Amino acid sequence: MKHLQILAILISFLVFSCSSTNDEIPNENESDLGLYFPPVNSNEWETQTVNELGWNDSAMQALFSLLEEKDTKAFMILKDGKIVVENYFNGGSSTDDNAWNSAGKTLSAFTIGIAQQEGFLDISNPSKDYLGSNWSNLTTEQEQNITVFNHLTMTTGLDYTNILLQNCTLPSCFNYLNEPSSFWYYHNGAYTLTQNIVEGAIGSDFSAYFNSKLRDRIGMQGEWVSLGFNSIYFSTARSMARFGLLNLNQGIWEDTVVLNDINYFIEMTNTSQNLNKSYGYLWWLNGKESFRSPGLTLEFQGSLIINAPDDLIAALGKNDQKLYIVPSQNLVIVRMGGDAGEALLGPSSFDNDLWEKINALIN
Repeated sequence: MKHLQILAILISFLVFSCSSTNDEIPNENESDLGLYFPPVNSNEWETQTVNELGWNDSAMQALFSLLEEKDTKAFMILKDGKIVVENYFNGGSSTDDNAWNSAGKTLSAFTIGIAQQEGFLDISNPSKDYLGSNWSNLTTEQEQNITVFNHLTMTTGLDYTNILLQNCTLPSCFNYLNEPSSFWYYHNGAYTLTQNIVEGAIGSDFSAYFNSKLRDRIGMQGEWVSLGFNSIYFSTARSMARFGLLNLNQGIWEDTVVLNDINYFIEMTNTSQNLNKSYGYLWWLNGKESFRSPGLTLEFQGSLIINAPDDLIAALGKNDQKLYIVPSQNLVIVRMGGDAGEALLGPSSFDNDLWEKINALIN
């Protein structure tokens, strides 16, 4: 009888252990990070002060002066999910919808991860499986060799030498130059097709899918706007901060699993190929040994943002739209506004200038 009781206990334990679902949160995500998540259907957001954190309050004014001078509209710092700094400059306000520009590429990368986890697509498949044949000016064989992965990593091999065509998404604008995965170049048109890839895979509108699977689940607002060939996301700074917090917690919003494919998340936010070690799936990565920049074919030695923490990942867009995430410090930092001076598509010297001031505040 005693043996039967022990056996029953063991069976009960095994049944309980195996009954978890993909939507349950692993213990490390649930408690170790100690993150706060603002309510989804509310403007409520808990705050904490610089003094409570032991930060250097005297460095705040120098930070604000730089932000004001560089045409910043909105700036936020979250620590452990709570707002520490939220300021608006140069006529900006908390209700303004600002353009993410290329920082919005990360929204598309995340959405592709959701579509893959739901079985609609596989990033290792040719993009023609979802775009259809003749999406480009390439031969059938050349199209077959370009995968969704190549679109996510800027390694399609498509011709970038005509600057006027780099945003174009017409088939006549996509011409062969290099073999896929043999060269890295920041080809905006090839990226824009990622949204068409999702539409072809799910059989419906990208924006509606994005809204239901990502935006609405974490309390973001905003919308995709077509500007010429580009699809640009517009939202408040707080919505960008929400997306940053979601990625700080590896795709989980409080007890809601938005992206449960942890392997995809890790691949998305780490070096995706050796051609540009500072690039994941449309995310920029700090702390690598070299990097390439938009519009250039040169490789530069050293870290992308020298003054920033090595584990920083970033969504970076034209006119210095910035979303910084620092996992080691539970930080999410948002900067939205006008061009800070260099009119670049992604990384700029403003990143280092800004981090110099941020470091003085938080260290």
